[in-house]
Amino acid sequence: MRLIPMTARRTFLKSCVGSLAFLATGEKIYPAEAVVSTAAEPPSRVVVARDPGLRGAGSSVDSGRLLRMLDRTMQALFRTERAAEAWTRMVRPGQRVALKVNSLGGRGISTNPLLVEAICERLQEAGVRATAIVVWDRDTRELERAGFRIAVGGNQVQCFGTDRVGYEDGLSSWGNVGSRVSKILTERCDVLINLPVLKDHDGAGVTIALKNLYGAIHNPNKYHPDGCNPYIADLNMLPEIHSRMRLTICDATTACFQGGPAYKPQYCWQENALIASQDPVALDTTGWQIIERKRAEHGLKTLEAENRGPRWLATAADPQHRLGTNDPRKIDRVEVALA
Repeated sequence: MRLIPMTARRTFLKSCVGSLAFLATGEKIYPAEAVVSTAAEPPSRVVVARDPGLRGAGSSVDSGRLLRMLDRTMQALFRTERAAEAWTRMVRPGQRVALKVNSLGGRGISTNPLLVEAICERLQEAGVRATAIVVWDRDTRELERAGFRIAVGGNQVQCFGTDRVGYEDGLSSWGNVGSRVSKILTERCDVLINLPVLKDHDGAGVTIALKNLYGAIHNPNKYHPDGCNPYIADLNMLPEIHSRMRLTICDATTACFQGGPAYKPQYCWQENALIASQDPVALDTTGWQIIERKRAEHGLKTLEAENRGPRWLATAADPQHRLGTNDPRKIDRVEVALA
């Protein structure tokens, strides 16, 4: 089965949309016509790579084994012999790359800095300058608490929060969302790579790829009613986000099956995995399945039974959004087991 790169998918969408006009209705802005295609699309590939020996005899992740798992993940996702070839399909020399991490949960349940270091290493080997890479989230102090070393200026990978540069002055709108977007996205990014964590969420059901972009806007608290539906889907349609998004690599080395998004160690487990896809809806659907499996092992009800199933996934996959697929029959799930 052939995987269509996200860039090609966007080209296809652009050809369908053309110079799509937007129709304003009060505060809401919707596309004047839905994007409809009758062409059969190939399944979305989601790679789940696991390494039971990721931590050796201790509790900390082994950086060498994590780098190896990242390489195998990228090779499986892009069907390449070498990881380097996969990265050159993602980025080109001269481009600016933003790595959106999740640092809300502190050291216990945030994107692992070792994973970010491994990705930065591979990006530089693909020709991206260190100074053209920025590791970011909404707040610099949260990044520090999660274990990231803040770096501004100099000949190095940059790392800081939006609080250092601010948000755009004007609102960007789509559907029910109207937000000011981080200037890190608008001024320092050609390619956005999303690095969320696999977590339960008390309102949204789960928070993985699409929900992680709440950290890119000035008013995320406004979009938590009704299980974050349709806000999560609408947010990811903002052009500043949608036009730059290329890849999601979810850190599932440590994950959370209940009580999220804050760190509660009694509800976390060591999955020792990475989950990667160019389809964020398919990735979130797969991550939801993994969380439900762990919830069942602990005798917990399903998220649907608790009336907090992630309904925004169906919205994200509907004809107005087309951010990806939430249909398991259209997801090519590839399991990679490392010894």
